[in-house]
Amino acid sequence: MTALAPYASDPSRSRGRQHDEGRGTTRGPRDAFQRDRDRIVHSISFRRLRHKTQVFMAPDGDHFRVRLTHSLEVAQIGRTVARTLALNEDLTEALCLAHDIGHPPFGHAGERALEEALSGQGGFDHNGNTLRALMVVDCPYPGWDGLNLSWETLEGLAKHNGPVTAPGWALAAADAAFPLDLTQHSSLEAQVAAIADDIAYDNHDIDDGLRAGLLTLEQLLEVPLVARGWDAVRARWPDASPKRLMRELVRNQIGVMVNDLIGETQRRIAAAGIETAQDVREAGQALCGFSDAMREEERALKRFMYANLYHHPHQLAAAETAQGVVAGLYAAYAADPALMPEAWRASLPGEEPWRSRHIADFIAGMTDRYAIARYCEAVGPIDLPEGF
Repeated sequence: MTALAPYASDPSRSRGRQHDEGRGTTRGPRDAFQRDRDRIVHSISFRRLRHKTQVFMAPDGDHFRVRLTHSLEVAQIGRTVARTLALNEDLTEALCLAHDIGHPPFGHAGERALEEALSGQGGFDHNGNTLRALMVVDCPYPGWDGLNLSWETLEGLAKHNGPVTAPGWALAAADAAFPLDLTQHSSLEAQVAAIADDIAYDNHDIDDGLRAGLLTLEQLLEVPLVARGWDAVRARWPDASPKRLMRELVRNQIGVMVNDLIGETQRRIAAAGIETAQDVREAGQALCGFSDAMREEERALKRFMYANLYHHPHQLAAAETAQGVVAGLYAAYAADPALMPEAWRASLPGEEPWRSRHIADFIAGMTDRYAIARYCEAVGPIDLPEGF
C-alpha cells in the first residue's frame, strides 16, 4: 500500500466514535476506516439503495442506474483519486458509498415532498437525513443506536460539500450528539468524495439519458466538452458504431475530469503549504477541485443536463407523481399512525416535532417500489406514468 501523505486522514489518529466499544471488538485486522466502510456495506440503509431513484424512478430497464450502482461508481472514482493523491482510500470509499443513504424514495422529488410535509417541523434535507439514518435510525448493534461510525466518516458526510453554518435540525442534532466542527472544511478524503460524485453523475447520466431516449447525440454535441471528446474518440476508432463510441466518450470524459481534478488539487495543496490533516480543515478554502477552465466546462455540462434530461417533460411528469405518492403517504400516516408497521407505531413519539419527524424517518427509508406498494395499501390505486 502507498504510504499516506502527511495531510491524509490517519486511522491511528482518529478522534474515535460516539460510543465507546471497549476492547476485544476488532473482529479481524481492520483499522477504524475499514470497519466504517464494512459497517456501511452491511447496513440495511445501504442495501435499500438498490431500489432508490438515481435519475429514472422505479425504472423498468435492468440497465439503468439506481442509487446503489451510482454509489459504487462514485467509490471507484474516489478510490482512484485518493490513491493518486496518497490519501486514505478506505475513508474515501466509505464516504462515497454512504453519501446518498439519506435520500428518500424517488430522489429529489421525494425530498421535496418531505420538505413540504415537515415545513412546520423543521423541514427535511437528504444530507442531514444521511447522518440521522447512520446515527439514529439504522440500529443493528445491541449496545448503541446507529452504526457508531468514526468521527472522520461522520464529519465527512456532514460537510463534504463545504462548511455548514446553518445546519438543519437533523444535522444540528447529530452535531450536538457528537460535535463535528461544522464550520471548518472537511478532510481531503471528503472533498474527493464530493467531486467524485459530480464526475460520476455528470457522465453516467449521459449514458442513461441516451439509453432512455431522452437525449440524442446531436443534442449532446452542443456541449463543447462533449464535442471535443466525440471528435477524439471518432478519430481513434473511425469504424466503431456510434453506440460503442458513446460509451468510449463517457469513459474518456471521466478520465479527462479526473486528471484535471488531480492536477489542480496537487497545485492547491502545494500553494497553500498544507502539511497536516488539520491544515486541510483550517485552510479556509476547498483544496480539492477542478481548474477554472474545467469548472466552467463542467458547469456548462450540468446546465445542459438540467435543461434536457432532469427537466425533461417525461421526468417532470414522473416527479409530480412521485411527490404525490410521498405526500399521500405522509398525510395517511399522520392521520392514522396505525397504518404504519407495528415496530414504527410502538416507537412513535407523542409530542411534536418528533412525532412528524418519526413518520418522515419511516417514509425516507422506503425504496421506490415499497413506497408505491404502501401507497396503494394506505391510500388507494395510483396511475403511474408509462415507464415509471
